[in-house]
Amino acid sequence: MSGLVDNVMSHLGDDQVAAIAAKLGTDPAQARNAIEHALPLIVGGMAQNASTPQGASALNDALGAHGGDLSGVLNSALSGGAASGIGGSILGHIFGGNAAAANQGLGQTTGLGTQNAGQLMSMLAPMVMGALANHAQGQGLNAGGLGGMLAQEGQQILQQGGSAGGLLNSVLGSSGGLSGLLQGAGGLLGAFTKR
Repeated sequence: MSGLVDNVMSHLGDDQVAAIAAKLGTDPAQARNAIEHALPLIVGGMAQNASTPQGASALNDALGAHGGDLSGVLNSALSGGAASGIGGSILGHIFGGNAAAANQGLGQTTGLGTQNAGQLMSMLAPMVMGALANHAQGQGLNAGGLGGMLAQEGQQILQQGGSAGGLLNSVLGSSGGLSGLLQGAGGLLGAFTKR
């Protein structure tokens, strides 16, 4: 998967996956499979948003409220804390009008169902934002650098294909999908710089 997906997955051990499974009323194996599909979908949605200078700038500005301990963010989301409400808001910004399609696609692909898929994405979205904020701060990325990094992450997800890449393309596919968007943004990658 992509570096950002792997980073979040590294914070999801058996205990955390079991807690997510219990919250969703499913077994840990199905929960882990769903997480492995949901994370690339969230990262790909972020990549699509950050593919324009305005989108990258808005995402960069939003990162200031995130970051820190990813396990703590997950615990807050699982316990119904602040992170649980933030997740839905993050997803609304990431997917906009495609949020229902993202939940439905994830629910069908993984067998979770639309409602549980939405709940899972709401739990994971603050973790992805936190991982992204930690990475951006650690690397000193400006908005352009953030957009370039996310474009590379999105390309990795699509190149690896499989059901996660197919899900991402189908959810974002209404306007040529992420692959078309990233091909168009390919020339911009050289312009993205680290500060």
